[in-house]
Amino acid sequence: MFNPKITDKRWSPELEESIIEQWIREKTYFFNKNTVKKIFSIDTPPPYASGKWHLGGAIHYSQIDMIARVKRMLGFHVLFPLGIDRNGLPIEVQAEKEFNIRMRDTPREKFIQLCRSLLDKYESEIIKIAKRLGLSCNSFIDDSIYRTDSPEYRRITQATFIELWNKGLIYIDERANNWCPVCGTTLADAEIEYTEMDTNLNYIVFKVKETGENIIIATTRPELLPACAVVMVNPEDERYTHLPGKTAVIPIFNIEAPIIAHPAAQIEFGTGIVMTCSYGDYTDIRLFRELNLTPVNAINPDGTMTEKAGPYQGLTVKEARERIVEDLKQQGLIVKVERIKHRTPICWRSKNPIEFIQMPEYYLKQSEFKEPLLEIAEKIKWHPPYYKQILIDWLNSITMDWPISRRRYYGTEIPVWYCNNCGEPYIPQPGRYYQPWREPPPVNKCPSCGAEAGFKGEERTFDTWFDSGISQLQILHYLRDSEFFNKAFPCSIRPQGKDIIRTWLYYSLLRTYQLLGKPAFENVWISGMVLDEQGRAMHKSLGNIVWVEPLLKKYGADALRLFGCLEASLGSDIRFSEERLSGAYKFLTKLWNIARFISTFPVVEKTDKLEPADKWILFKLNEVIQTATAGYEKLDFQPAAIAIRSFTWDLFASHYLELVKSRCYNRDNTFTKQQQESAWYTIHRSLKTILKLLAPICPFITEKIYTQIYSQTESIHHQTLPTPDQEITEQVKQDKTELITQFNKAIWTFKNKYNIPLNGPLTKVHAPIELSEYSEDLKKMHSIQNLQYGQPPNEHLFKPIEETQKQPQTKTYIKINTNTSQEKIYIEHAF
Repeated sequence: MFNPKITDKRWSPELEESIIEQWIREKTYFFNKNTVKKIFSIDTPPPYASGKWHLGGAIHYSQIDMIARVKRMLGFHVLFPLGIDRNGLPIEVQAEKEFNIRMRDTPREKFIQLCRSLLDKYESEIIKIAKRLGLSCNSFIDDSIYRTDSPEYRRITQATFIELWNKGLIYIDERANNWCPVCGTTLADAEIEYTEMDTNLNYIVFKVKETGENIIIATTRPELLPACAVVMVNPEDERYTHLPGKTAVIPIFNIEAPIIAHPAAQIEFGTGIVMTCSYGDYTDIRLFRELNLTPVNAINPDGTMTEKAGPYQGLTVKEARERIVEDLKQQGLIVKVERIKHRTPICWRSKNPIEFIQMPEYYLKQSEFKEPLLEIAEKIKWHPPYYKQILIDWLNSITMDWPISRRRYYGTEIPVWYCNNCGEPYIPQPGRYYQPWREPPPVNKCPSCGAEAGFKGEERTFDTWFDSGISQLQILHYLRDSEFFNKAFPCSIRPQGKDIIRTWLYYSLLRTYQLLGKPAFENVWISGMVLDEQGRAMHKSLGNIVWVEPLLKKYGADALRLFGCLEASLGSDIRFSEERLSGAYKFLTKLWNIARFISTFPVVEKTDKLEPADKWILFKLNEVIQTATAGYEKLDFQPAAIAIRSFTWDLFASHYLELVKSRCYNRDNTFTKQQQESAWYTIHRSLKTILKLLAPICPFITEKIYTQIYSQTESIHHQTLPTPDQEITEQVKQDKTELITQFNKAIWTFKNKYNIPLNGPLTKVHAPIELSEYSEDLKKMHSIQNLQYGQPPNEHLFKPIEETQKQPQTKTYIKINTNTSQEKIYIEHAF
């Protein structure tokens, strides 16, 4: 009579793969832009087309998918697109390695084609993994994956540039910029990281021209001696009051530099006398502007010394530094060398120390937008709230405008031509994708001077953040479908990692405010990082990257997703442990076994009366619903994961199902038909609720179980999240969970101690009176022949189980502790 509807005996990762195609075939996640429901839009971070995904990326994106699934089950129509980031430096570097070429030595058209061929190859792998992880992106249904290098995306990027140029927010200027010699491009301040590096502080002898005296200057950058423009002392430094107004002679190069008094000179650094060069650091840049000094470019963009370095021309910065120090020592001009830790700015990509090189670039104004962006930061709802401070700190640190032009090939071209006659830039009308380096402008005559002398096309591209900073507008069809954009804007949520708050999030807020004068997002969701088992960030240099494909094959996507939720709350870092990942997989196996057992019995949709044990477990299920939904509302998935796992494994399976198993089968007709149906109703209602609550986290196993037991035609992901049953809450006056579980454990302890099978009979048990309403279920569960309540009349004859180590006692008691009292279980057994 009782045969399980679920025929597969074990849950396995292979079962997940067939479900992926089912979702796509049935268009489970189709997005209808004409919907009457409230739209919830997710600005999914477009993964970079680099091929493999490591564990951190897999967990990050799977939790973004959980946002989409939760919001669907809360009644929203969810726009969850997938894009692929295909612009910028990483693919250029990869192409150089893959094809053994140099970008600057390769025709641009050919280099772009090689980049694109690699991107196409890597992209397919990304999409494959995204599907395998269970991402419920609409883009898989309607084939609407967007690409940041597509003509359409680049058209929109260029249109925003043209609009901001016309608003006067973009300008051209020649100034010192962050420059990475390895990447060969300008960097924005947000792309700079800092590291403590060991370096030498060299104490160098300078000569004072007017007096012939020696002065000592300490510097970590002796290679910048030929670029020294001024020597400074602090006006409050009494040692050097006689020096301002005189002239310092720079050693080796015999260049003269005025000595001035300026508070920027730190009395405690070195000797208190400092040289200001173009450019050693940000302070030098500020002082050159403040003092209107003329810079000397001593370093080339490729990181070698210019002709201004004299005999050191052509050497790398490191080589020149070492050679100059060697020459100074030979001339007796170095009096001391100290080994110090120096806070060094490095490129966030190459990790190479940056230089500061003066060159013309396009700039987007940003410092004047600080105050409105601070107001927007306060209006946005943050998940979790404490990450807001990173953005606020960054906004308060901004002092200069954003250089948005880059000297690279594979990126969105800056849509500008320059008149060959007057040199003025020509900016076209928006409407199509322009490539000025390979095509003429859409005009023959210069609008500025009227000449028909031809134009030179701009060869530079945009900073990739200039592209990525409008992804939230792109997904809402900005400049493509105004009706839908007005309906859906602002974007509901930006989910991203904490490491790019200063870049992607900031630039998105800035770009949207400059274009529309409004906040880009209603919510911002920030995830932590996934670390290795030792708590270290995963890097190729450490050899500790965990790739996701082998884990998916061994444990499946659901286990990986569940592991990520169980290990940390929203925003916190996750420490990887394969042992704990295996534990998540074991829970799924347990859930499958539970569901398979329950699928044995008929689905009862309603019952006239519930038995006390059934009311109890539904009361506890209410608590799980409340905990899970509270977490889901905060978009924190750990509370739900912990509550569902704990309830399902530790209470529902271990205690309740064991308690009602006999009533479900009712083989000896001990129970009435109504009592049996009450059990059937409760096990199915509990399982269905567990599945719905777990569906956003583990979409595969919940779909498989739900469609095999409850609906072959409708996905679980089209259901709504369950709500607590208030009637059950009102009916259960006392939570007896501790008493029930402690009683069960006491009986199991007794049987285990005396080698009695769990289904073996016990002669007589005296239980606390509060358990009397569960009498028949408890008797059947533990095979108790005579179950009584309260203290036995001969209580003094019972001995504690701790004192019966050697010889079994016919009369034994076990103490149990609950939250409110201490009870005893009295057991009489004929051995």
